[in-house]
Amino acid sequence: MKELLKLGKYVRRYRRAIAGGLAALVVIDLLQLAVPRILKLVVDRLAAGDATAGHLVRYGLLVVGIALAIGVGRFFWRYLIIGSARRVERELRADLFRHLTTLDVAYFDETKTGDLMAHATNDINAVRMSLGFGLVIITDIVVLGLTSLAMLFGISPRLTLLVLIPLPALSALVALFGQMIRRRFEVVQKSFAELTELVRENISGIRVVKLYVQEGAENRRFDAASTDYLRKNMGLVRVWGSFFPMIMLVATLSQGICFLAGGRMVVYGALSIGDYVAFSAYLAILIWPMIAIGQAINTFQRGAASQGRINRIMERRPQITDAPEAAAAVAVDGGIEFRGITLFHQGKTAPALDGISFRITPRQMLGVTGTIGSGKSTLANALLRLYEAQQGEILLDGRDIRGYRLESLRSCAAYVPQDSFLFSDTLAENIAFGRPETVDDQAALERVCRLAAVHDEIMAFPQGYRTVVGERGVTLSGGQKQRVALARALLLDKPILIMDDSLSAVDADTERRILANIRSEIDRRTAIVISHRIFAIQDADLIVAMDKGRIVESGTHDQLLSKRGKYYEMFVLQQLEQQIATT
Repeated sequence: MKELLKLGKYVRRYRRAIAGGLAALVVIDLLQLAVPRILKLVVDRLAAGDATAGHLVRYGLLVVGIALAIGVGRFFWRYLIIGSARRVERELRADLFRHLTTLDVAYFDETKTGDLMAHATNDINAVRMSLGFGLVIITDIVVLGLTSLAMLFGISPRLTLLVLIPLPALSALVALFGQMIRRRFEVVQKSFAELTELVRENISGIRVVKLYVQEGAENRRFDAASTDYLRKNMGLVRVWGSFFPMIMLVATLSQGICFLAGGRMVVYGALSIGDYVAFSAYLAILIWPMIAIGQAINTFQRGAASQGRINRIMERRPQITDAPEAAAAVAVDGGIEFRGITLFHQGKTAPALDGISFRITPRQMLGVTGTIGSGKSTLANALLRLYEAQQGEILLDGRDIRGYRLESLRSCAAYVPQDSFLFSDTLAENIAFGRPETVDDQAALERVCRLAAVHDEIMAFPQGYRTVVGERGVTLSGGQKQRVALARALLLDKPILIMDDSLSAVDADTERRILANIRSEIDRRTAIVISHRIFAIQDADLIVAMDKGRIVESGTHDQLLSKRGKYYEMFVLQQLEQQIATT
């Protein structure tokens, strides 16, 4: 249960509301305990034959008043306690999301989205239940349990000791089943995460599933995952299903003893009928706390298991952080230098970048080309410290990038990745993502979209820039998504522009037109253009050709052609492909 102690900081924020709810709950519990006392008085008067209509009306009104007070009190404890649990749930979910945004890209490379979704939904719901109803159950156990037990002893200590004989078995059951419930719940949550990830993958990749006619195979995968989730849930249900009847058995044994021993005491005059009725009523009240012990164990074990999973994420710290002396990047010119950069991705033995060195001055263009998996994108990511190099240093305007604050460093660049991500929002909102204040500036949006050669296609949509694109921009073609992403980067107007094969999904003629459109944009800032098409980078001030994480050739376009090496081979091959395509 120690995992739930992490909720202390949230509980303290709502301690007054929770305290008020607990006070209302205690009052309700005490009022419930008054009813058997009234019942005893009524029965004893009836048995003695001195009950009058006035007595019965008075006792009846008193019971009705207690019922009304209990109803009002239940509203308040539910509103205050359950409401506070809901607020803690919101804050915990917000803190989890906020923490996830601070973690490195490498964390998300190794963590499934389905796992994170399960943490943000099922796990946090289980924590909320333990904090809300779990707290209520514990209060009932303490107040109703101890007070009703005191009432039982007050009526007949001997009979009370007899009915308590089965209770030691309760402690053994709690100890036995508690850990079993927790372990099985953790297994269920893991299975739920896998099921969620499978659904997410299939919905995100539904076009691929349909194009490859794999609906049947994916249905079978889902059925298998769903069956596994059901099987593990049933394992938990079997444990919980056995626990509850055993608790009931203990409670029923106590009632049986009360009937036998209490009945004998009434027959022999050791106990009045009123006392027997009150004793039975208090014993019935005591049964709920006995049953509630099982529910409390189940609720808190689930909450502890879920909070433990959340704690493991919250305890994860980003590896790439601001140095204590880090400063803001002010008035960046854009001079970039790599000095012997070597970078390993987590868990990999081969370097993604191996001894990378080059230098470009402000407002120069760097062209990067090479084979697939040669480290081109990693080079751009290293500049923005999305991944951290283990050796060497990267300089921005002559200063190590680790001397800049992360937010400030990344704010210096507009990055257009190859895999363009669009949010399920309007085109205007997507383009203005980095500058929300420009979402209604139609002139600014149109300017960058004309540069990216996508304006005419946007205007062809019925709602133009107010058209809502689907999840990840699914309603757009690959080329349209890339051009919208390029427009988004151009709108930022940053001193560094990084284009990571960002026009790979458009045809060569359109790419040439776009590059011609943005030539003035590239010329007035430092640009890093990554492309497998030679014509996209042939005007660069410096071109580097990469293979297996290393720079195998560098120079201008003419210099590299004269070397007749790898760059020359790529150029000749692309020229031939173009000639074949035009014939």
